[in-house]
Amino acid sequence: MSALAAINDSQSTSHLLPKLLTKRASESDTPEVFTDIYRDDINIAIWQRKLPDELALAVNDILKSGTRVKIAEAVTVKSVNATLCNALGATSAVRMLSEDITLLVDMFCCLFDLKEVGLRLTALDRAMCPRFHFDRIPCRLVTTYHGVATEWLPHQLVDRSKLGAGNQGKSDEQSGLFDRTDDICQLSKGDVALLKGEFWHNNEGAGLVHRSPVQSEDSTNERRLLLTLDFINN
Repeated sequence: MSALAAINDSQSTSHLLPKLLTKRASESDTPEVFTDIYRDDINIAIWQRKLPDELALAVNDILKSGTRVKIAEAVTVKSVNATLCNALGATSAVRMLSEDITLLVDMFCCLFDLKEVGLRLTALDRAMCPRFHFDRIPCRLVTTYHGVATEWLPHQLVDRSKLGAGNQGKSDEQSGLFDRTDDICQLSKGDVALLKGEFWHNNEGAGLVHRSPVQSEDSTNERRLLLTLDFINN
């Protein structure tokens, strides 16, 4: 089912559903969990996977090589490999990473009936989005190949009035956005997650609240390698 068809179908049946649904996570060690993102009560679907050792070593080699990793391109399944090799060099490590990213692009395109996606692959030495926030998009795929991964908050534990200017200049931990630090959930390296945004049909006020991970003092020299995939022109 295409993204448009699924959204139209949800419109036709929305009058049969409660107006307020508890938004929750769906987690599995298989990628079939991604189809749960079409459920009204799900705002994050997580494929809990462990990176193969060979891929983890390849990623480490890329980061240690000193190659600048900052790619933001529209890609198709067929163009991913050329895009990455042109930007990073056609080494065996890059080809191994490219093979995995191509798989994720293929999954994302098939799930949402897309011909191309917006790909961002970035090596980060600091938090890109250090404050909790939601995205004004339909859905985003996120995975961290190296370093600490994305943090997120369960919907029912968030006081959304404290987001943005509502924090009154206070930190996330002090603003009242959530009650306890134990409320914060975190993806693991290698996990692949679909984050439902505010622009998904009937998800206004329930886009997943998330942030870049807070870097601990003993990991200041560790870079993250972050991949995101987005809809284009949505």
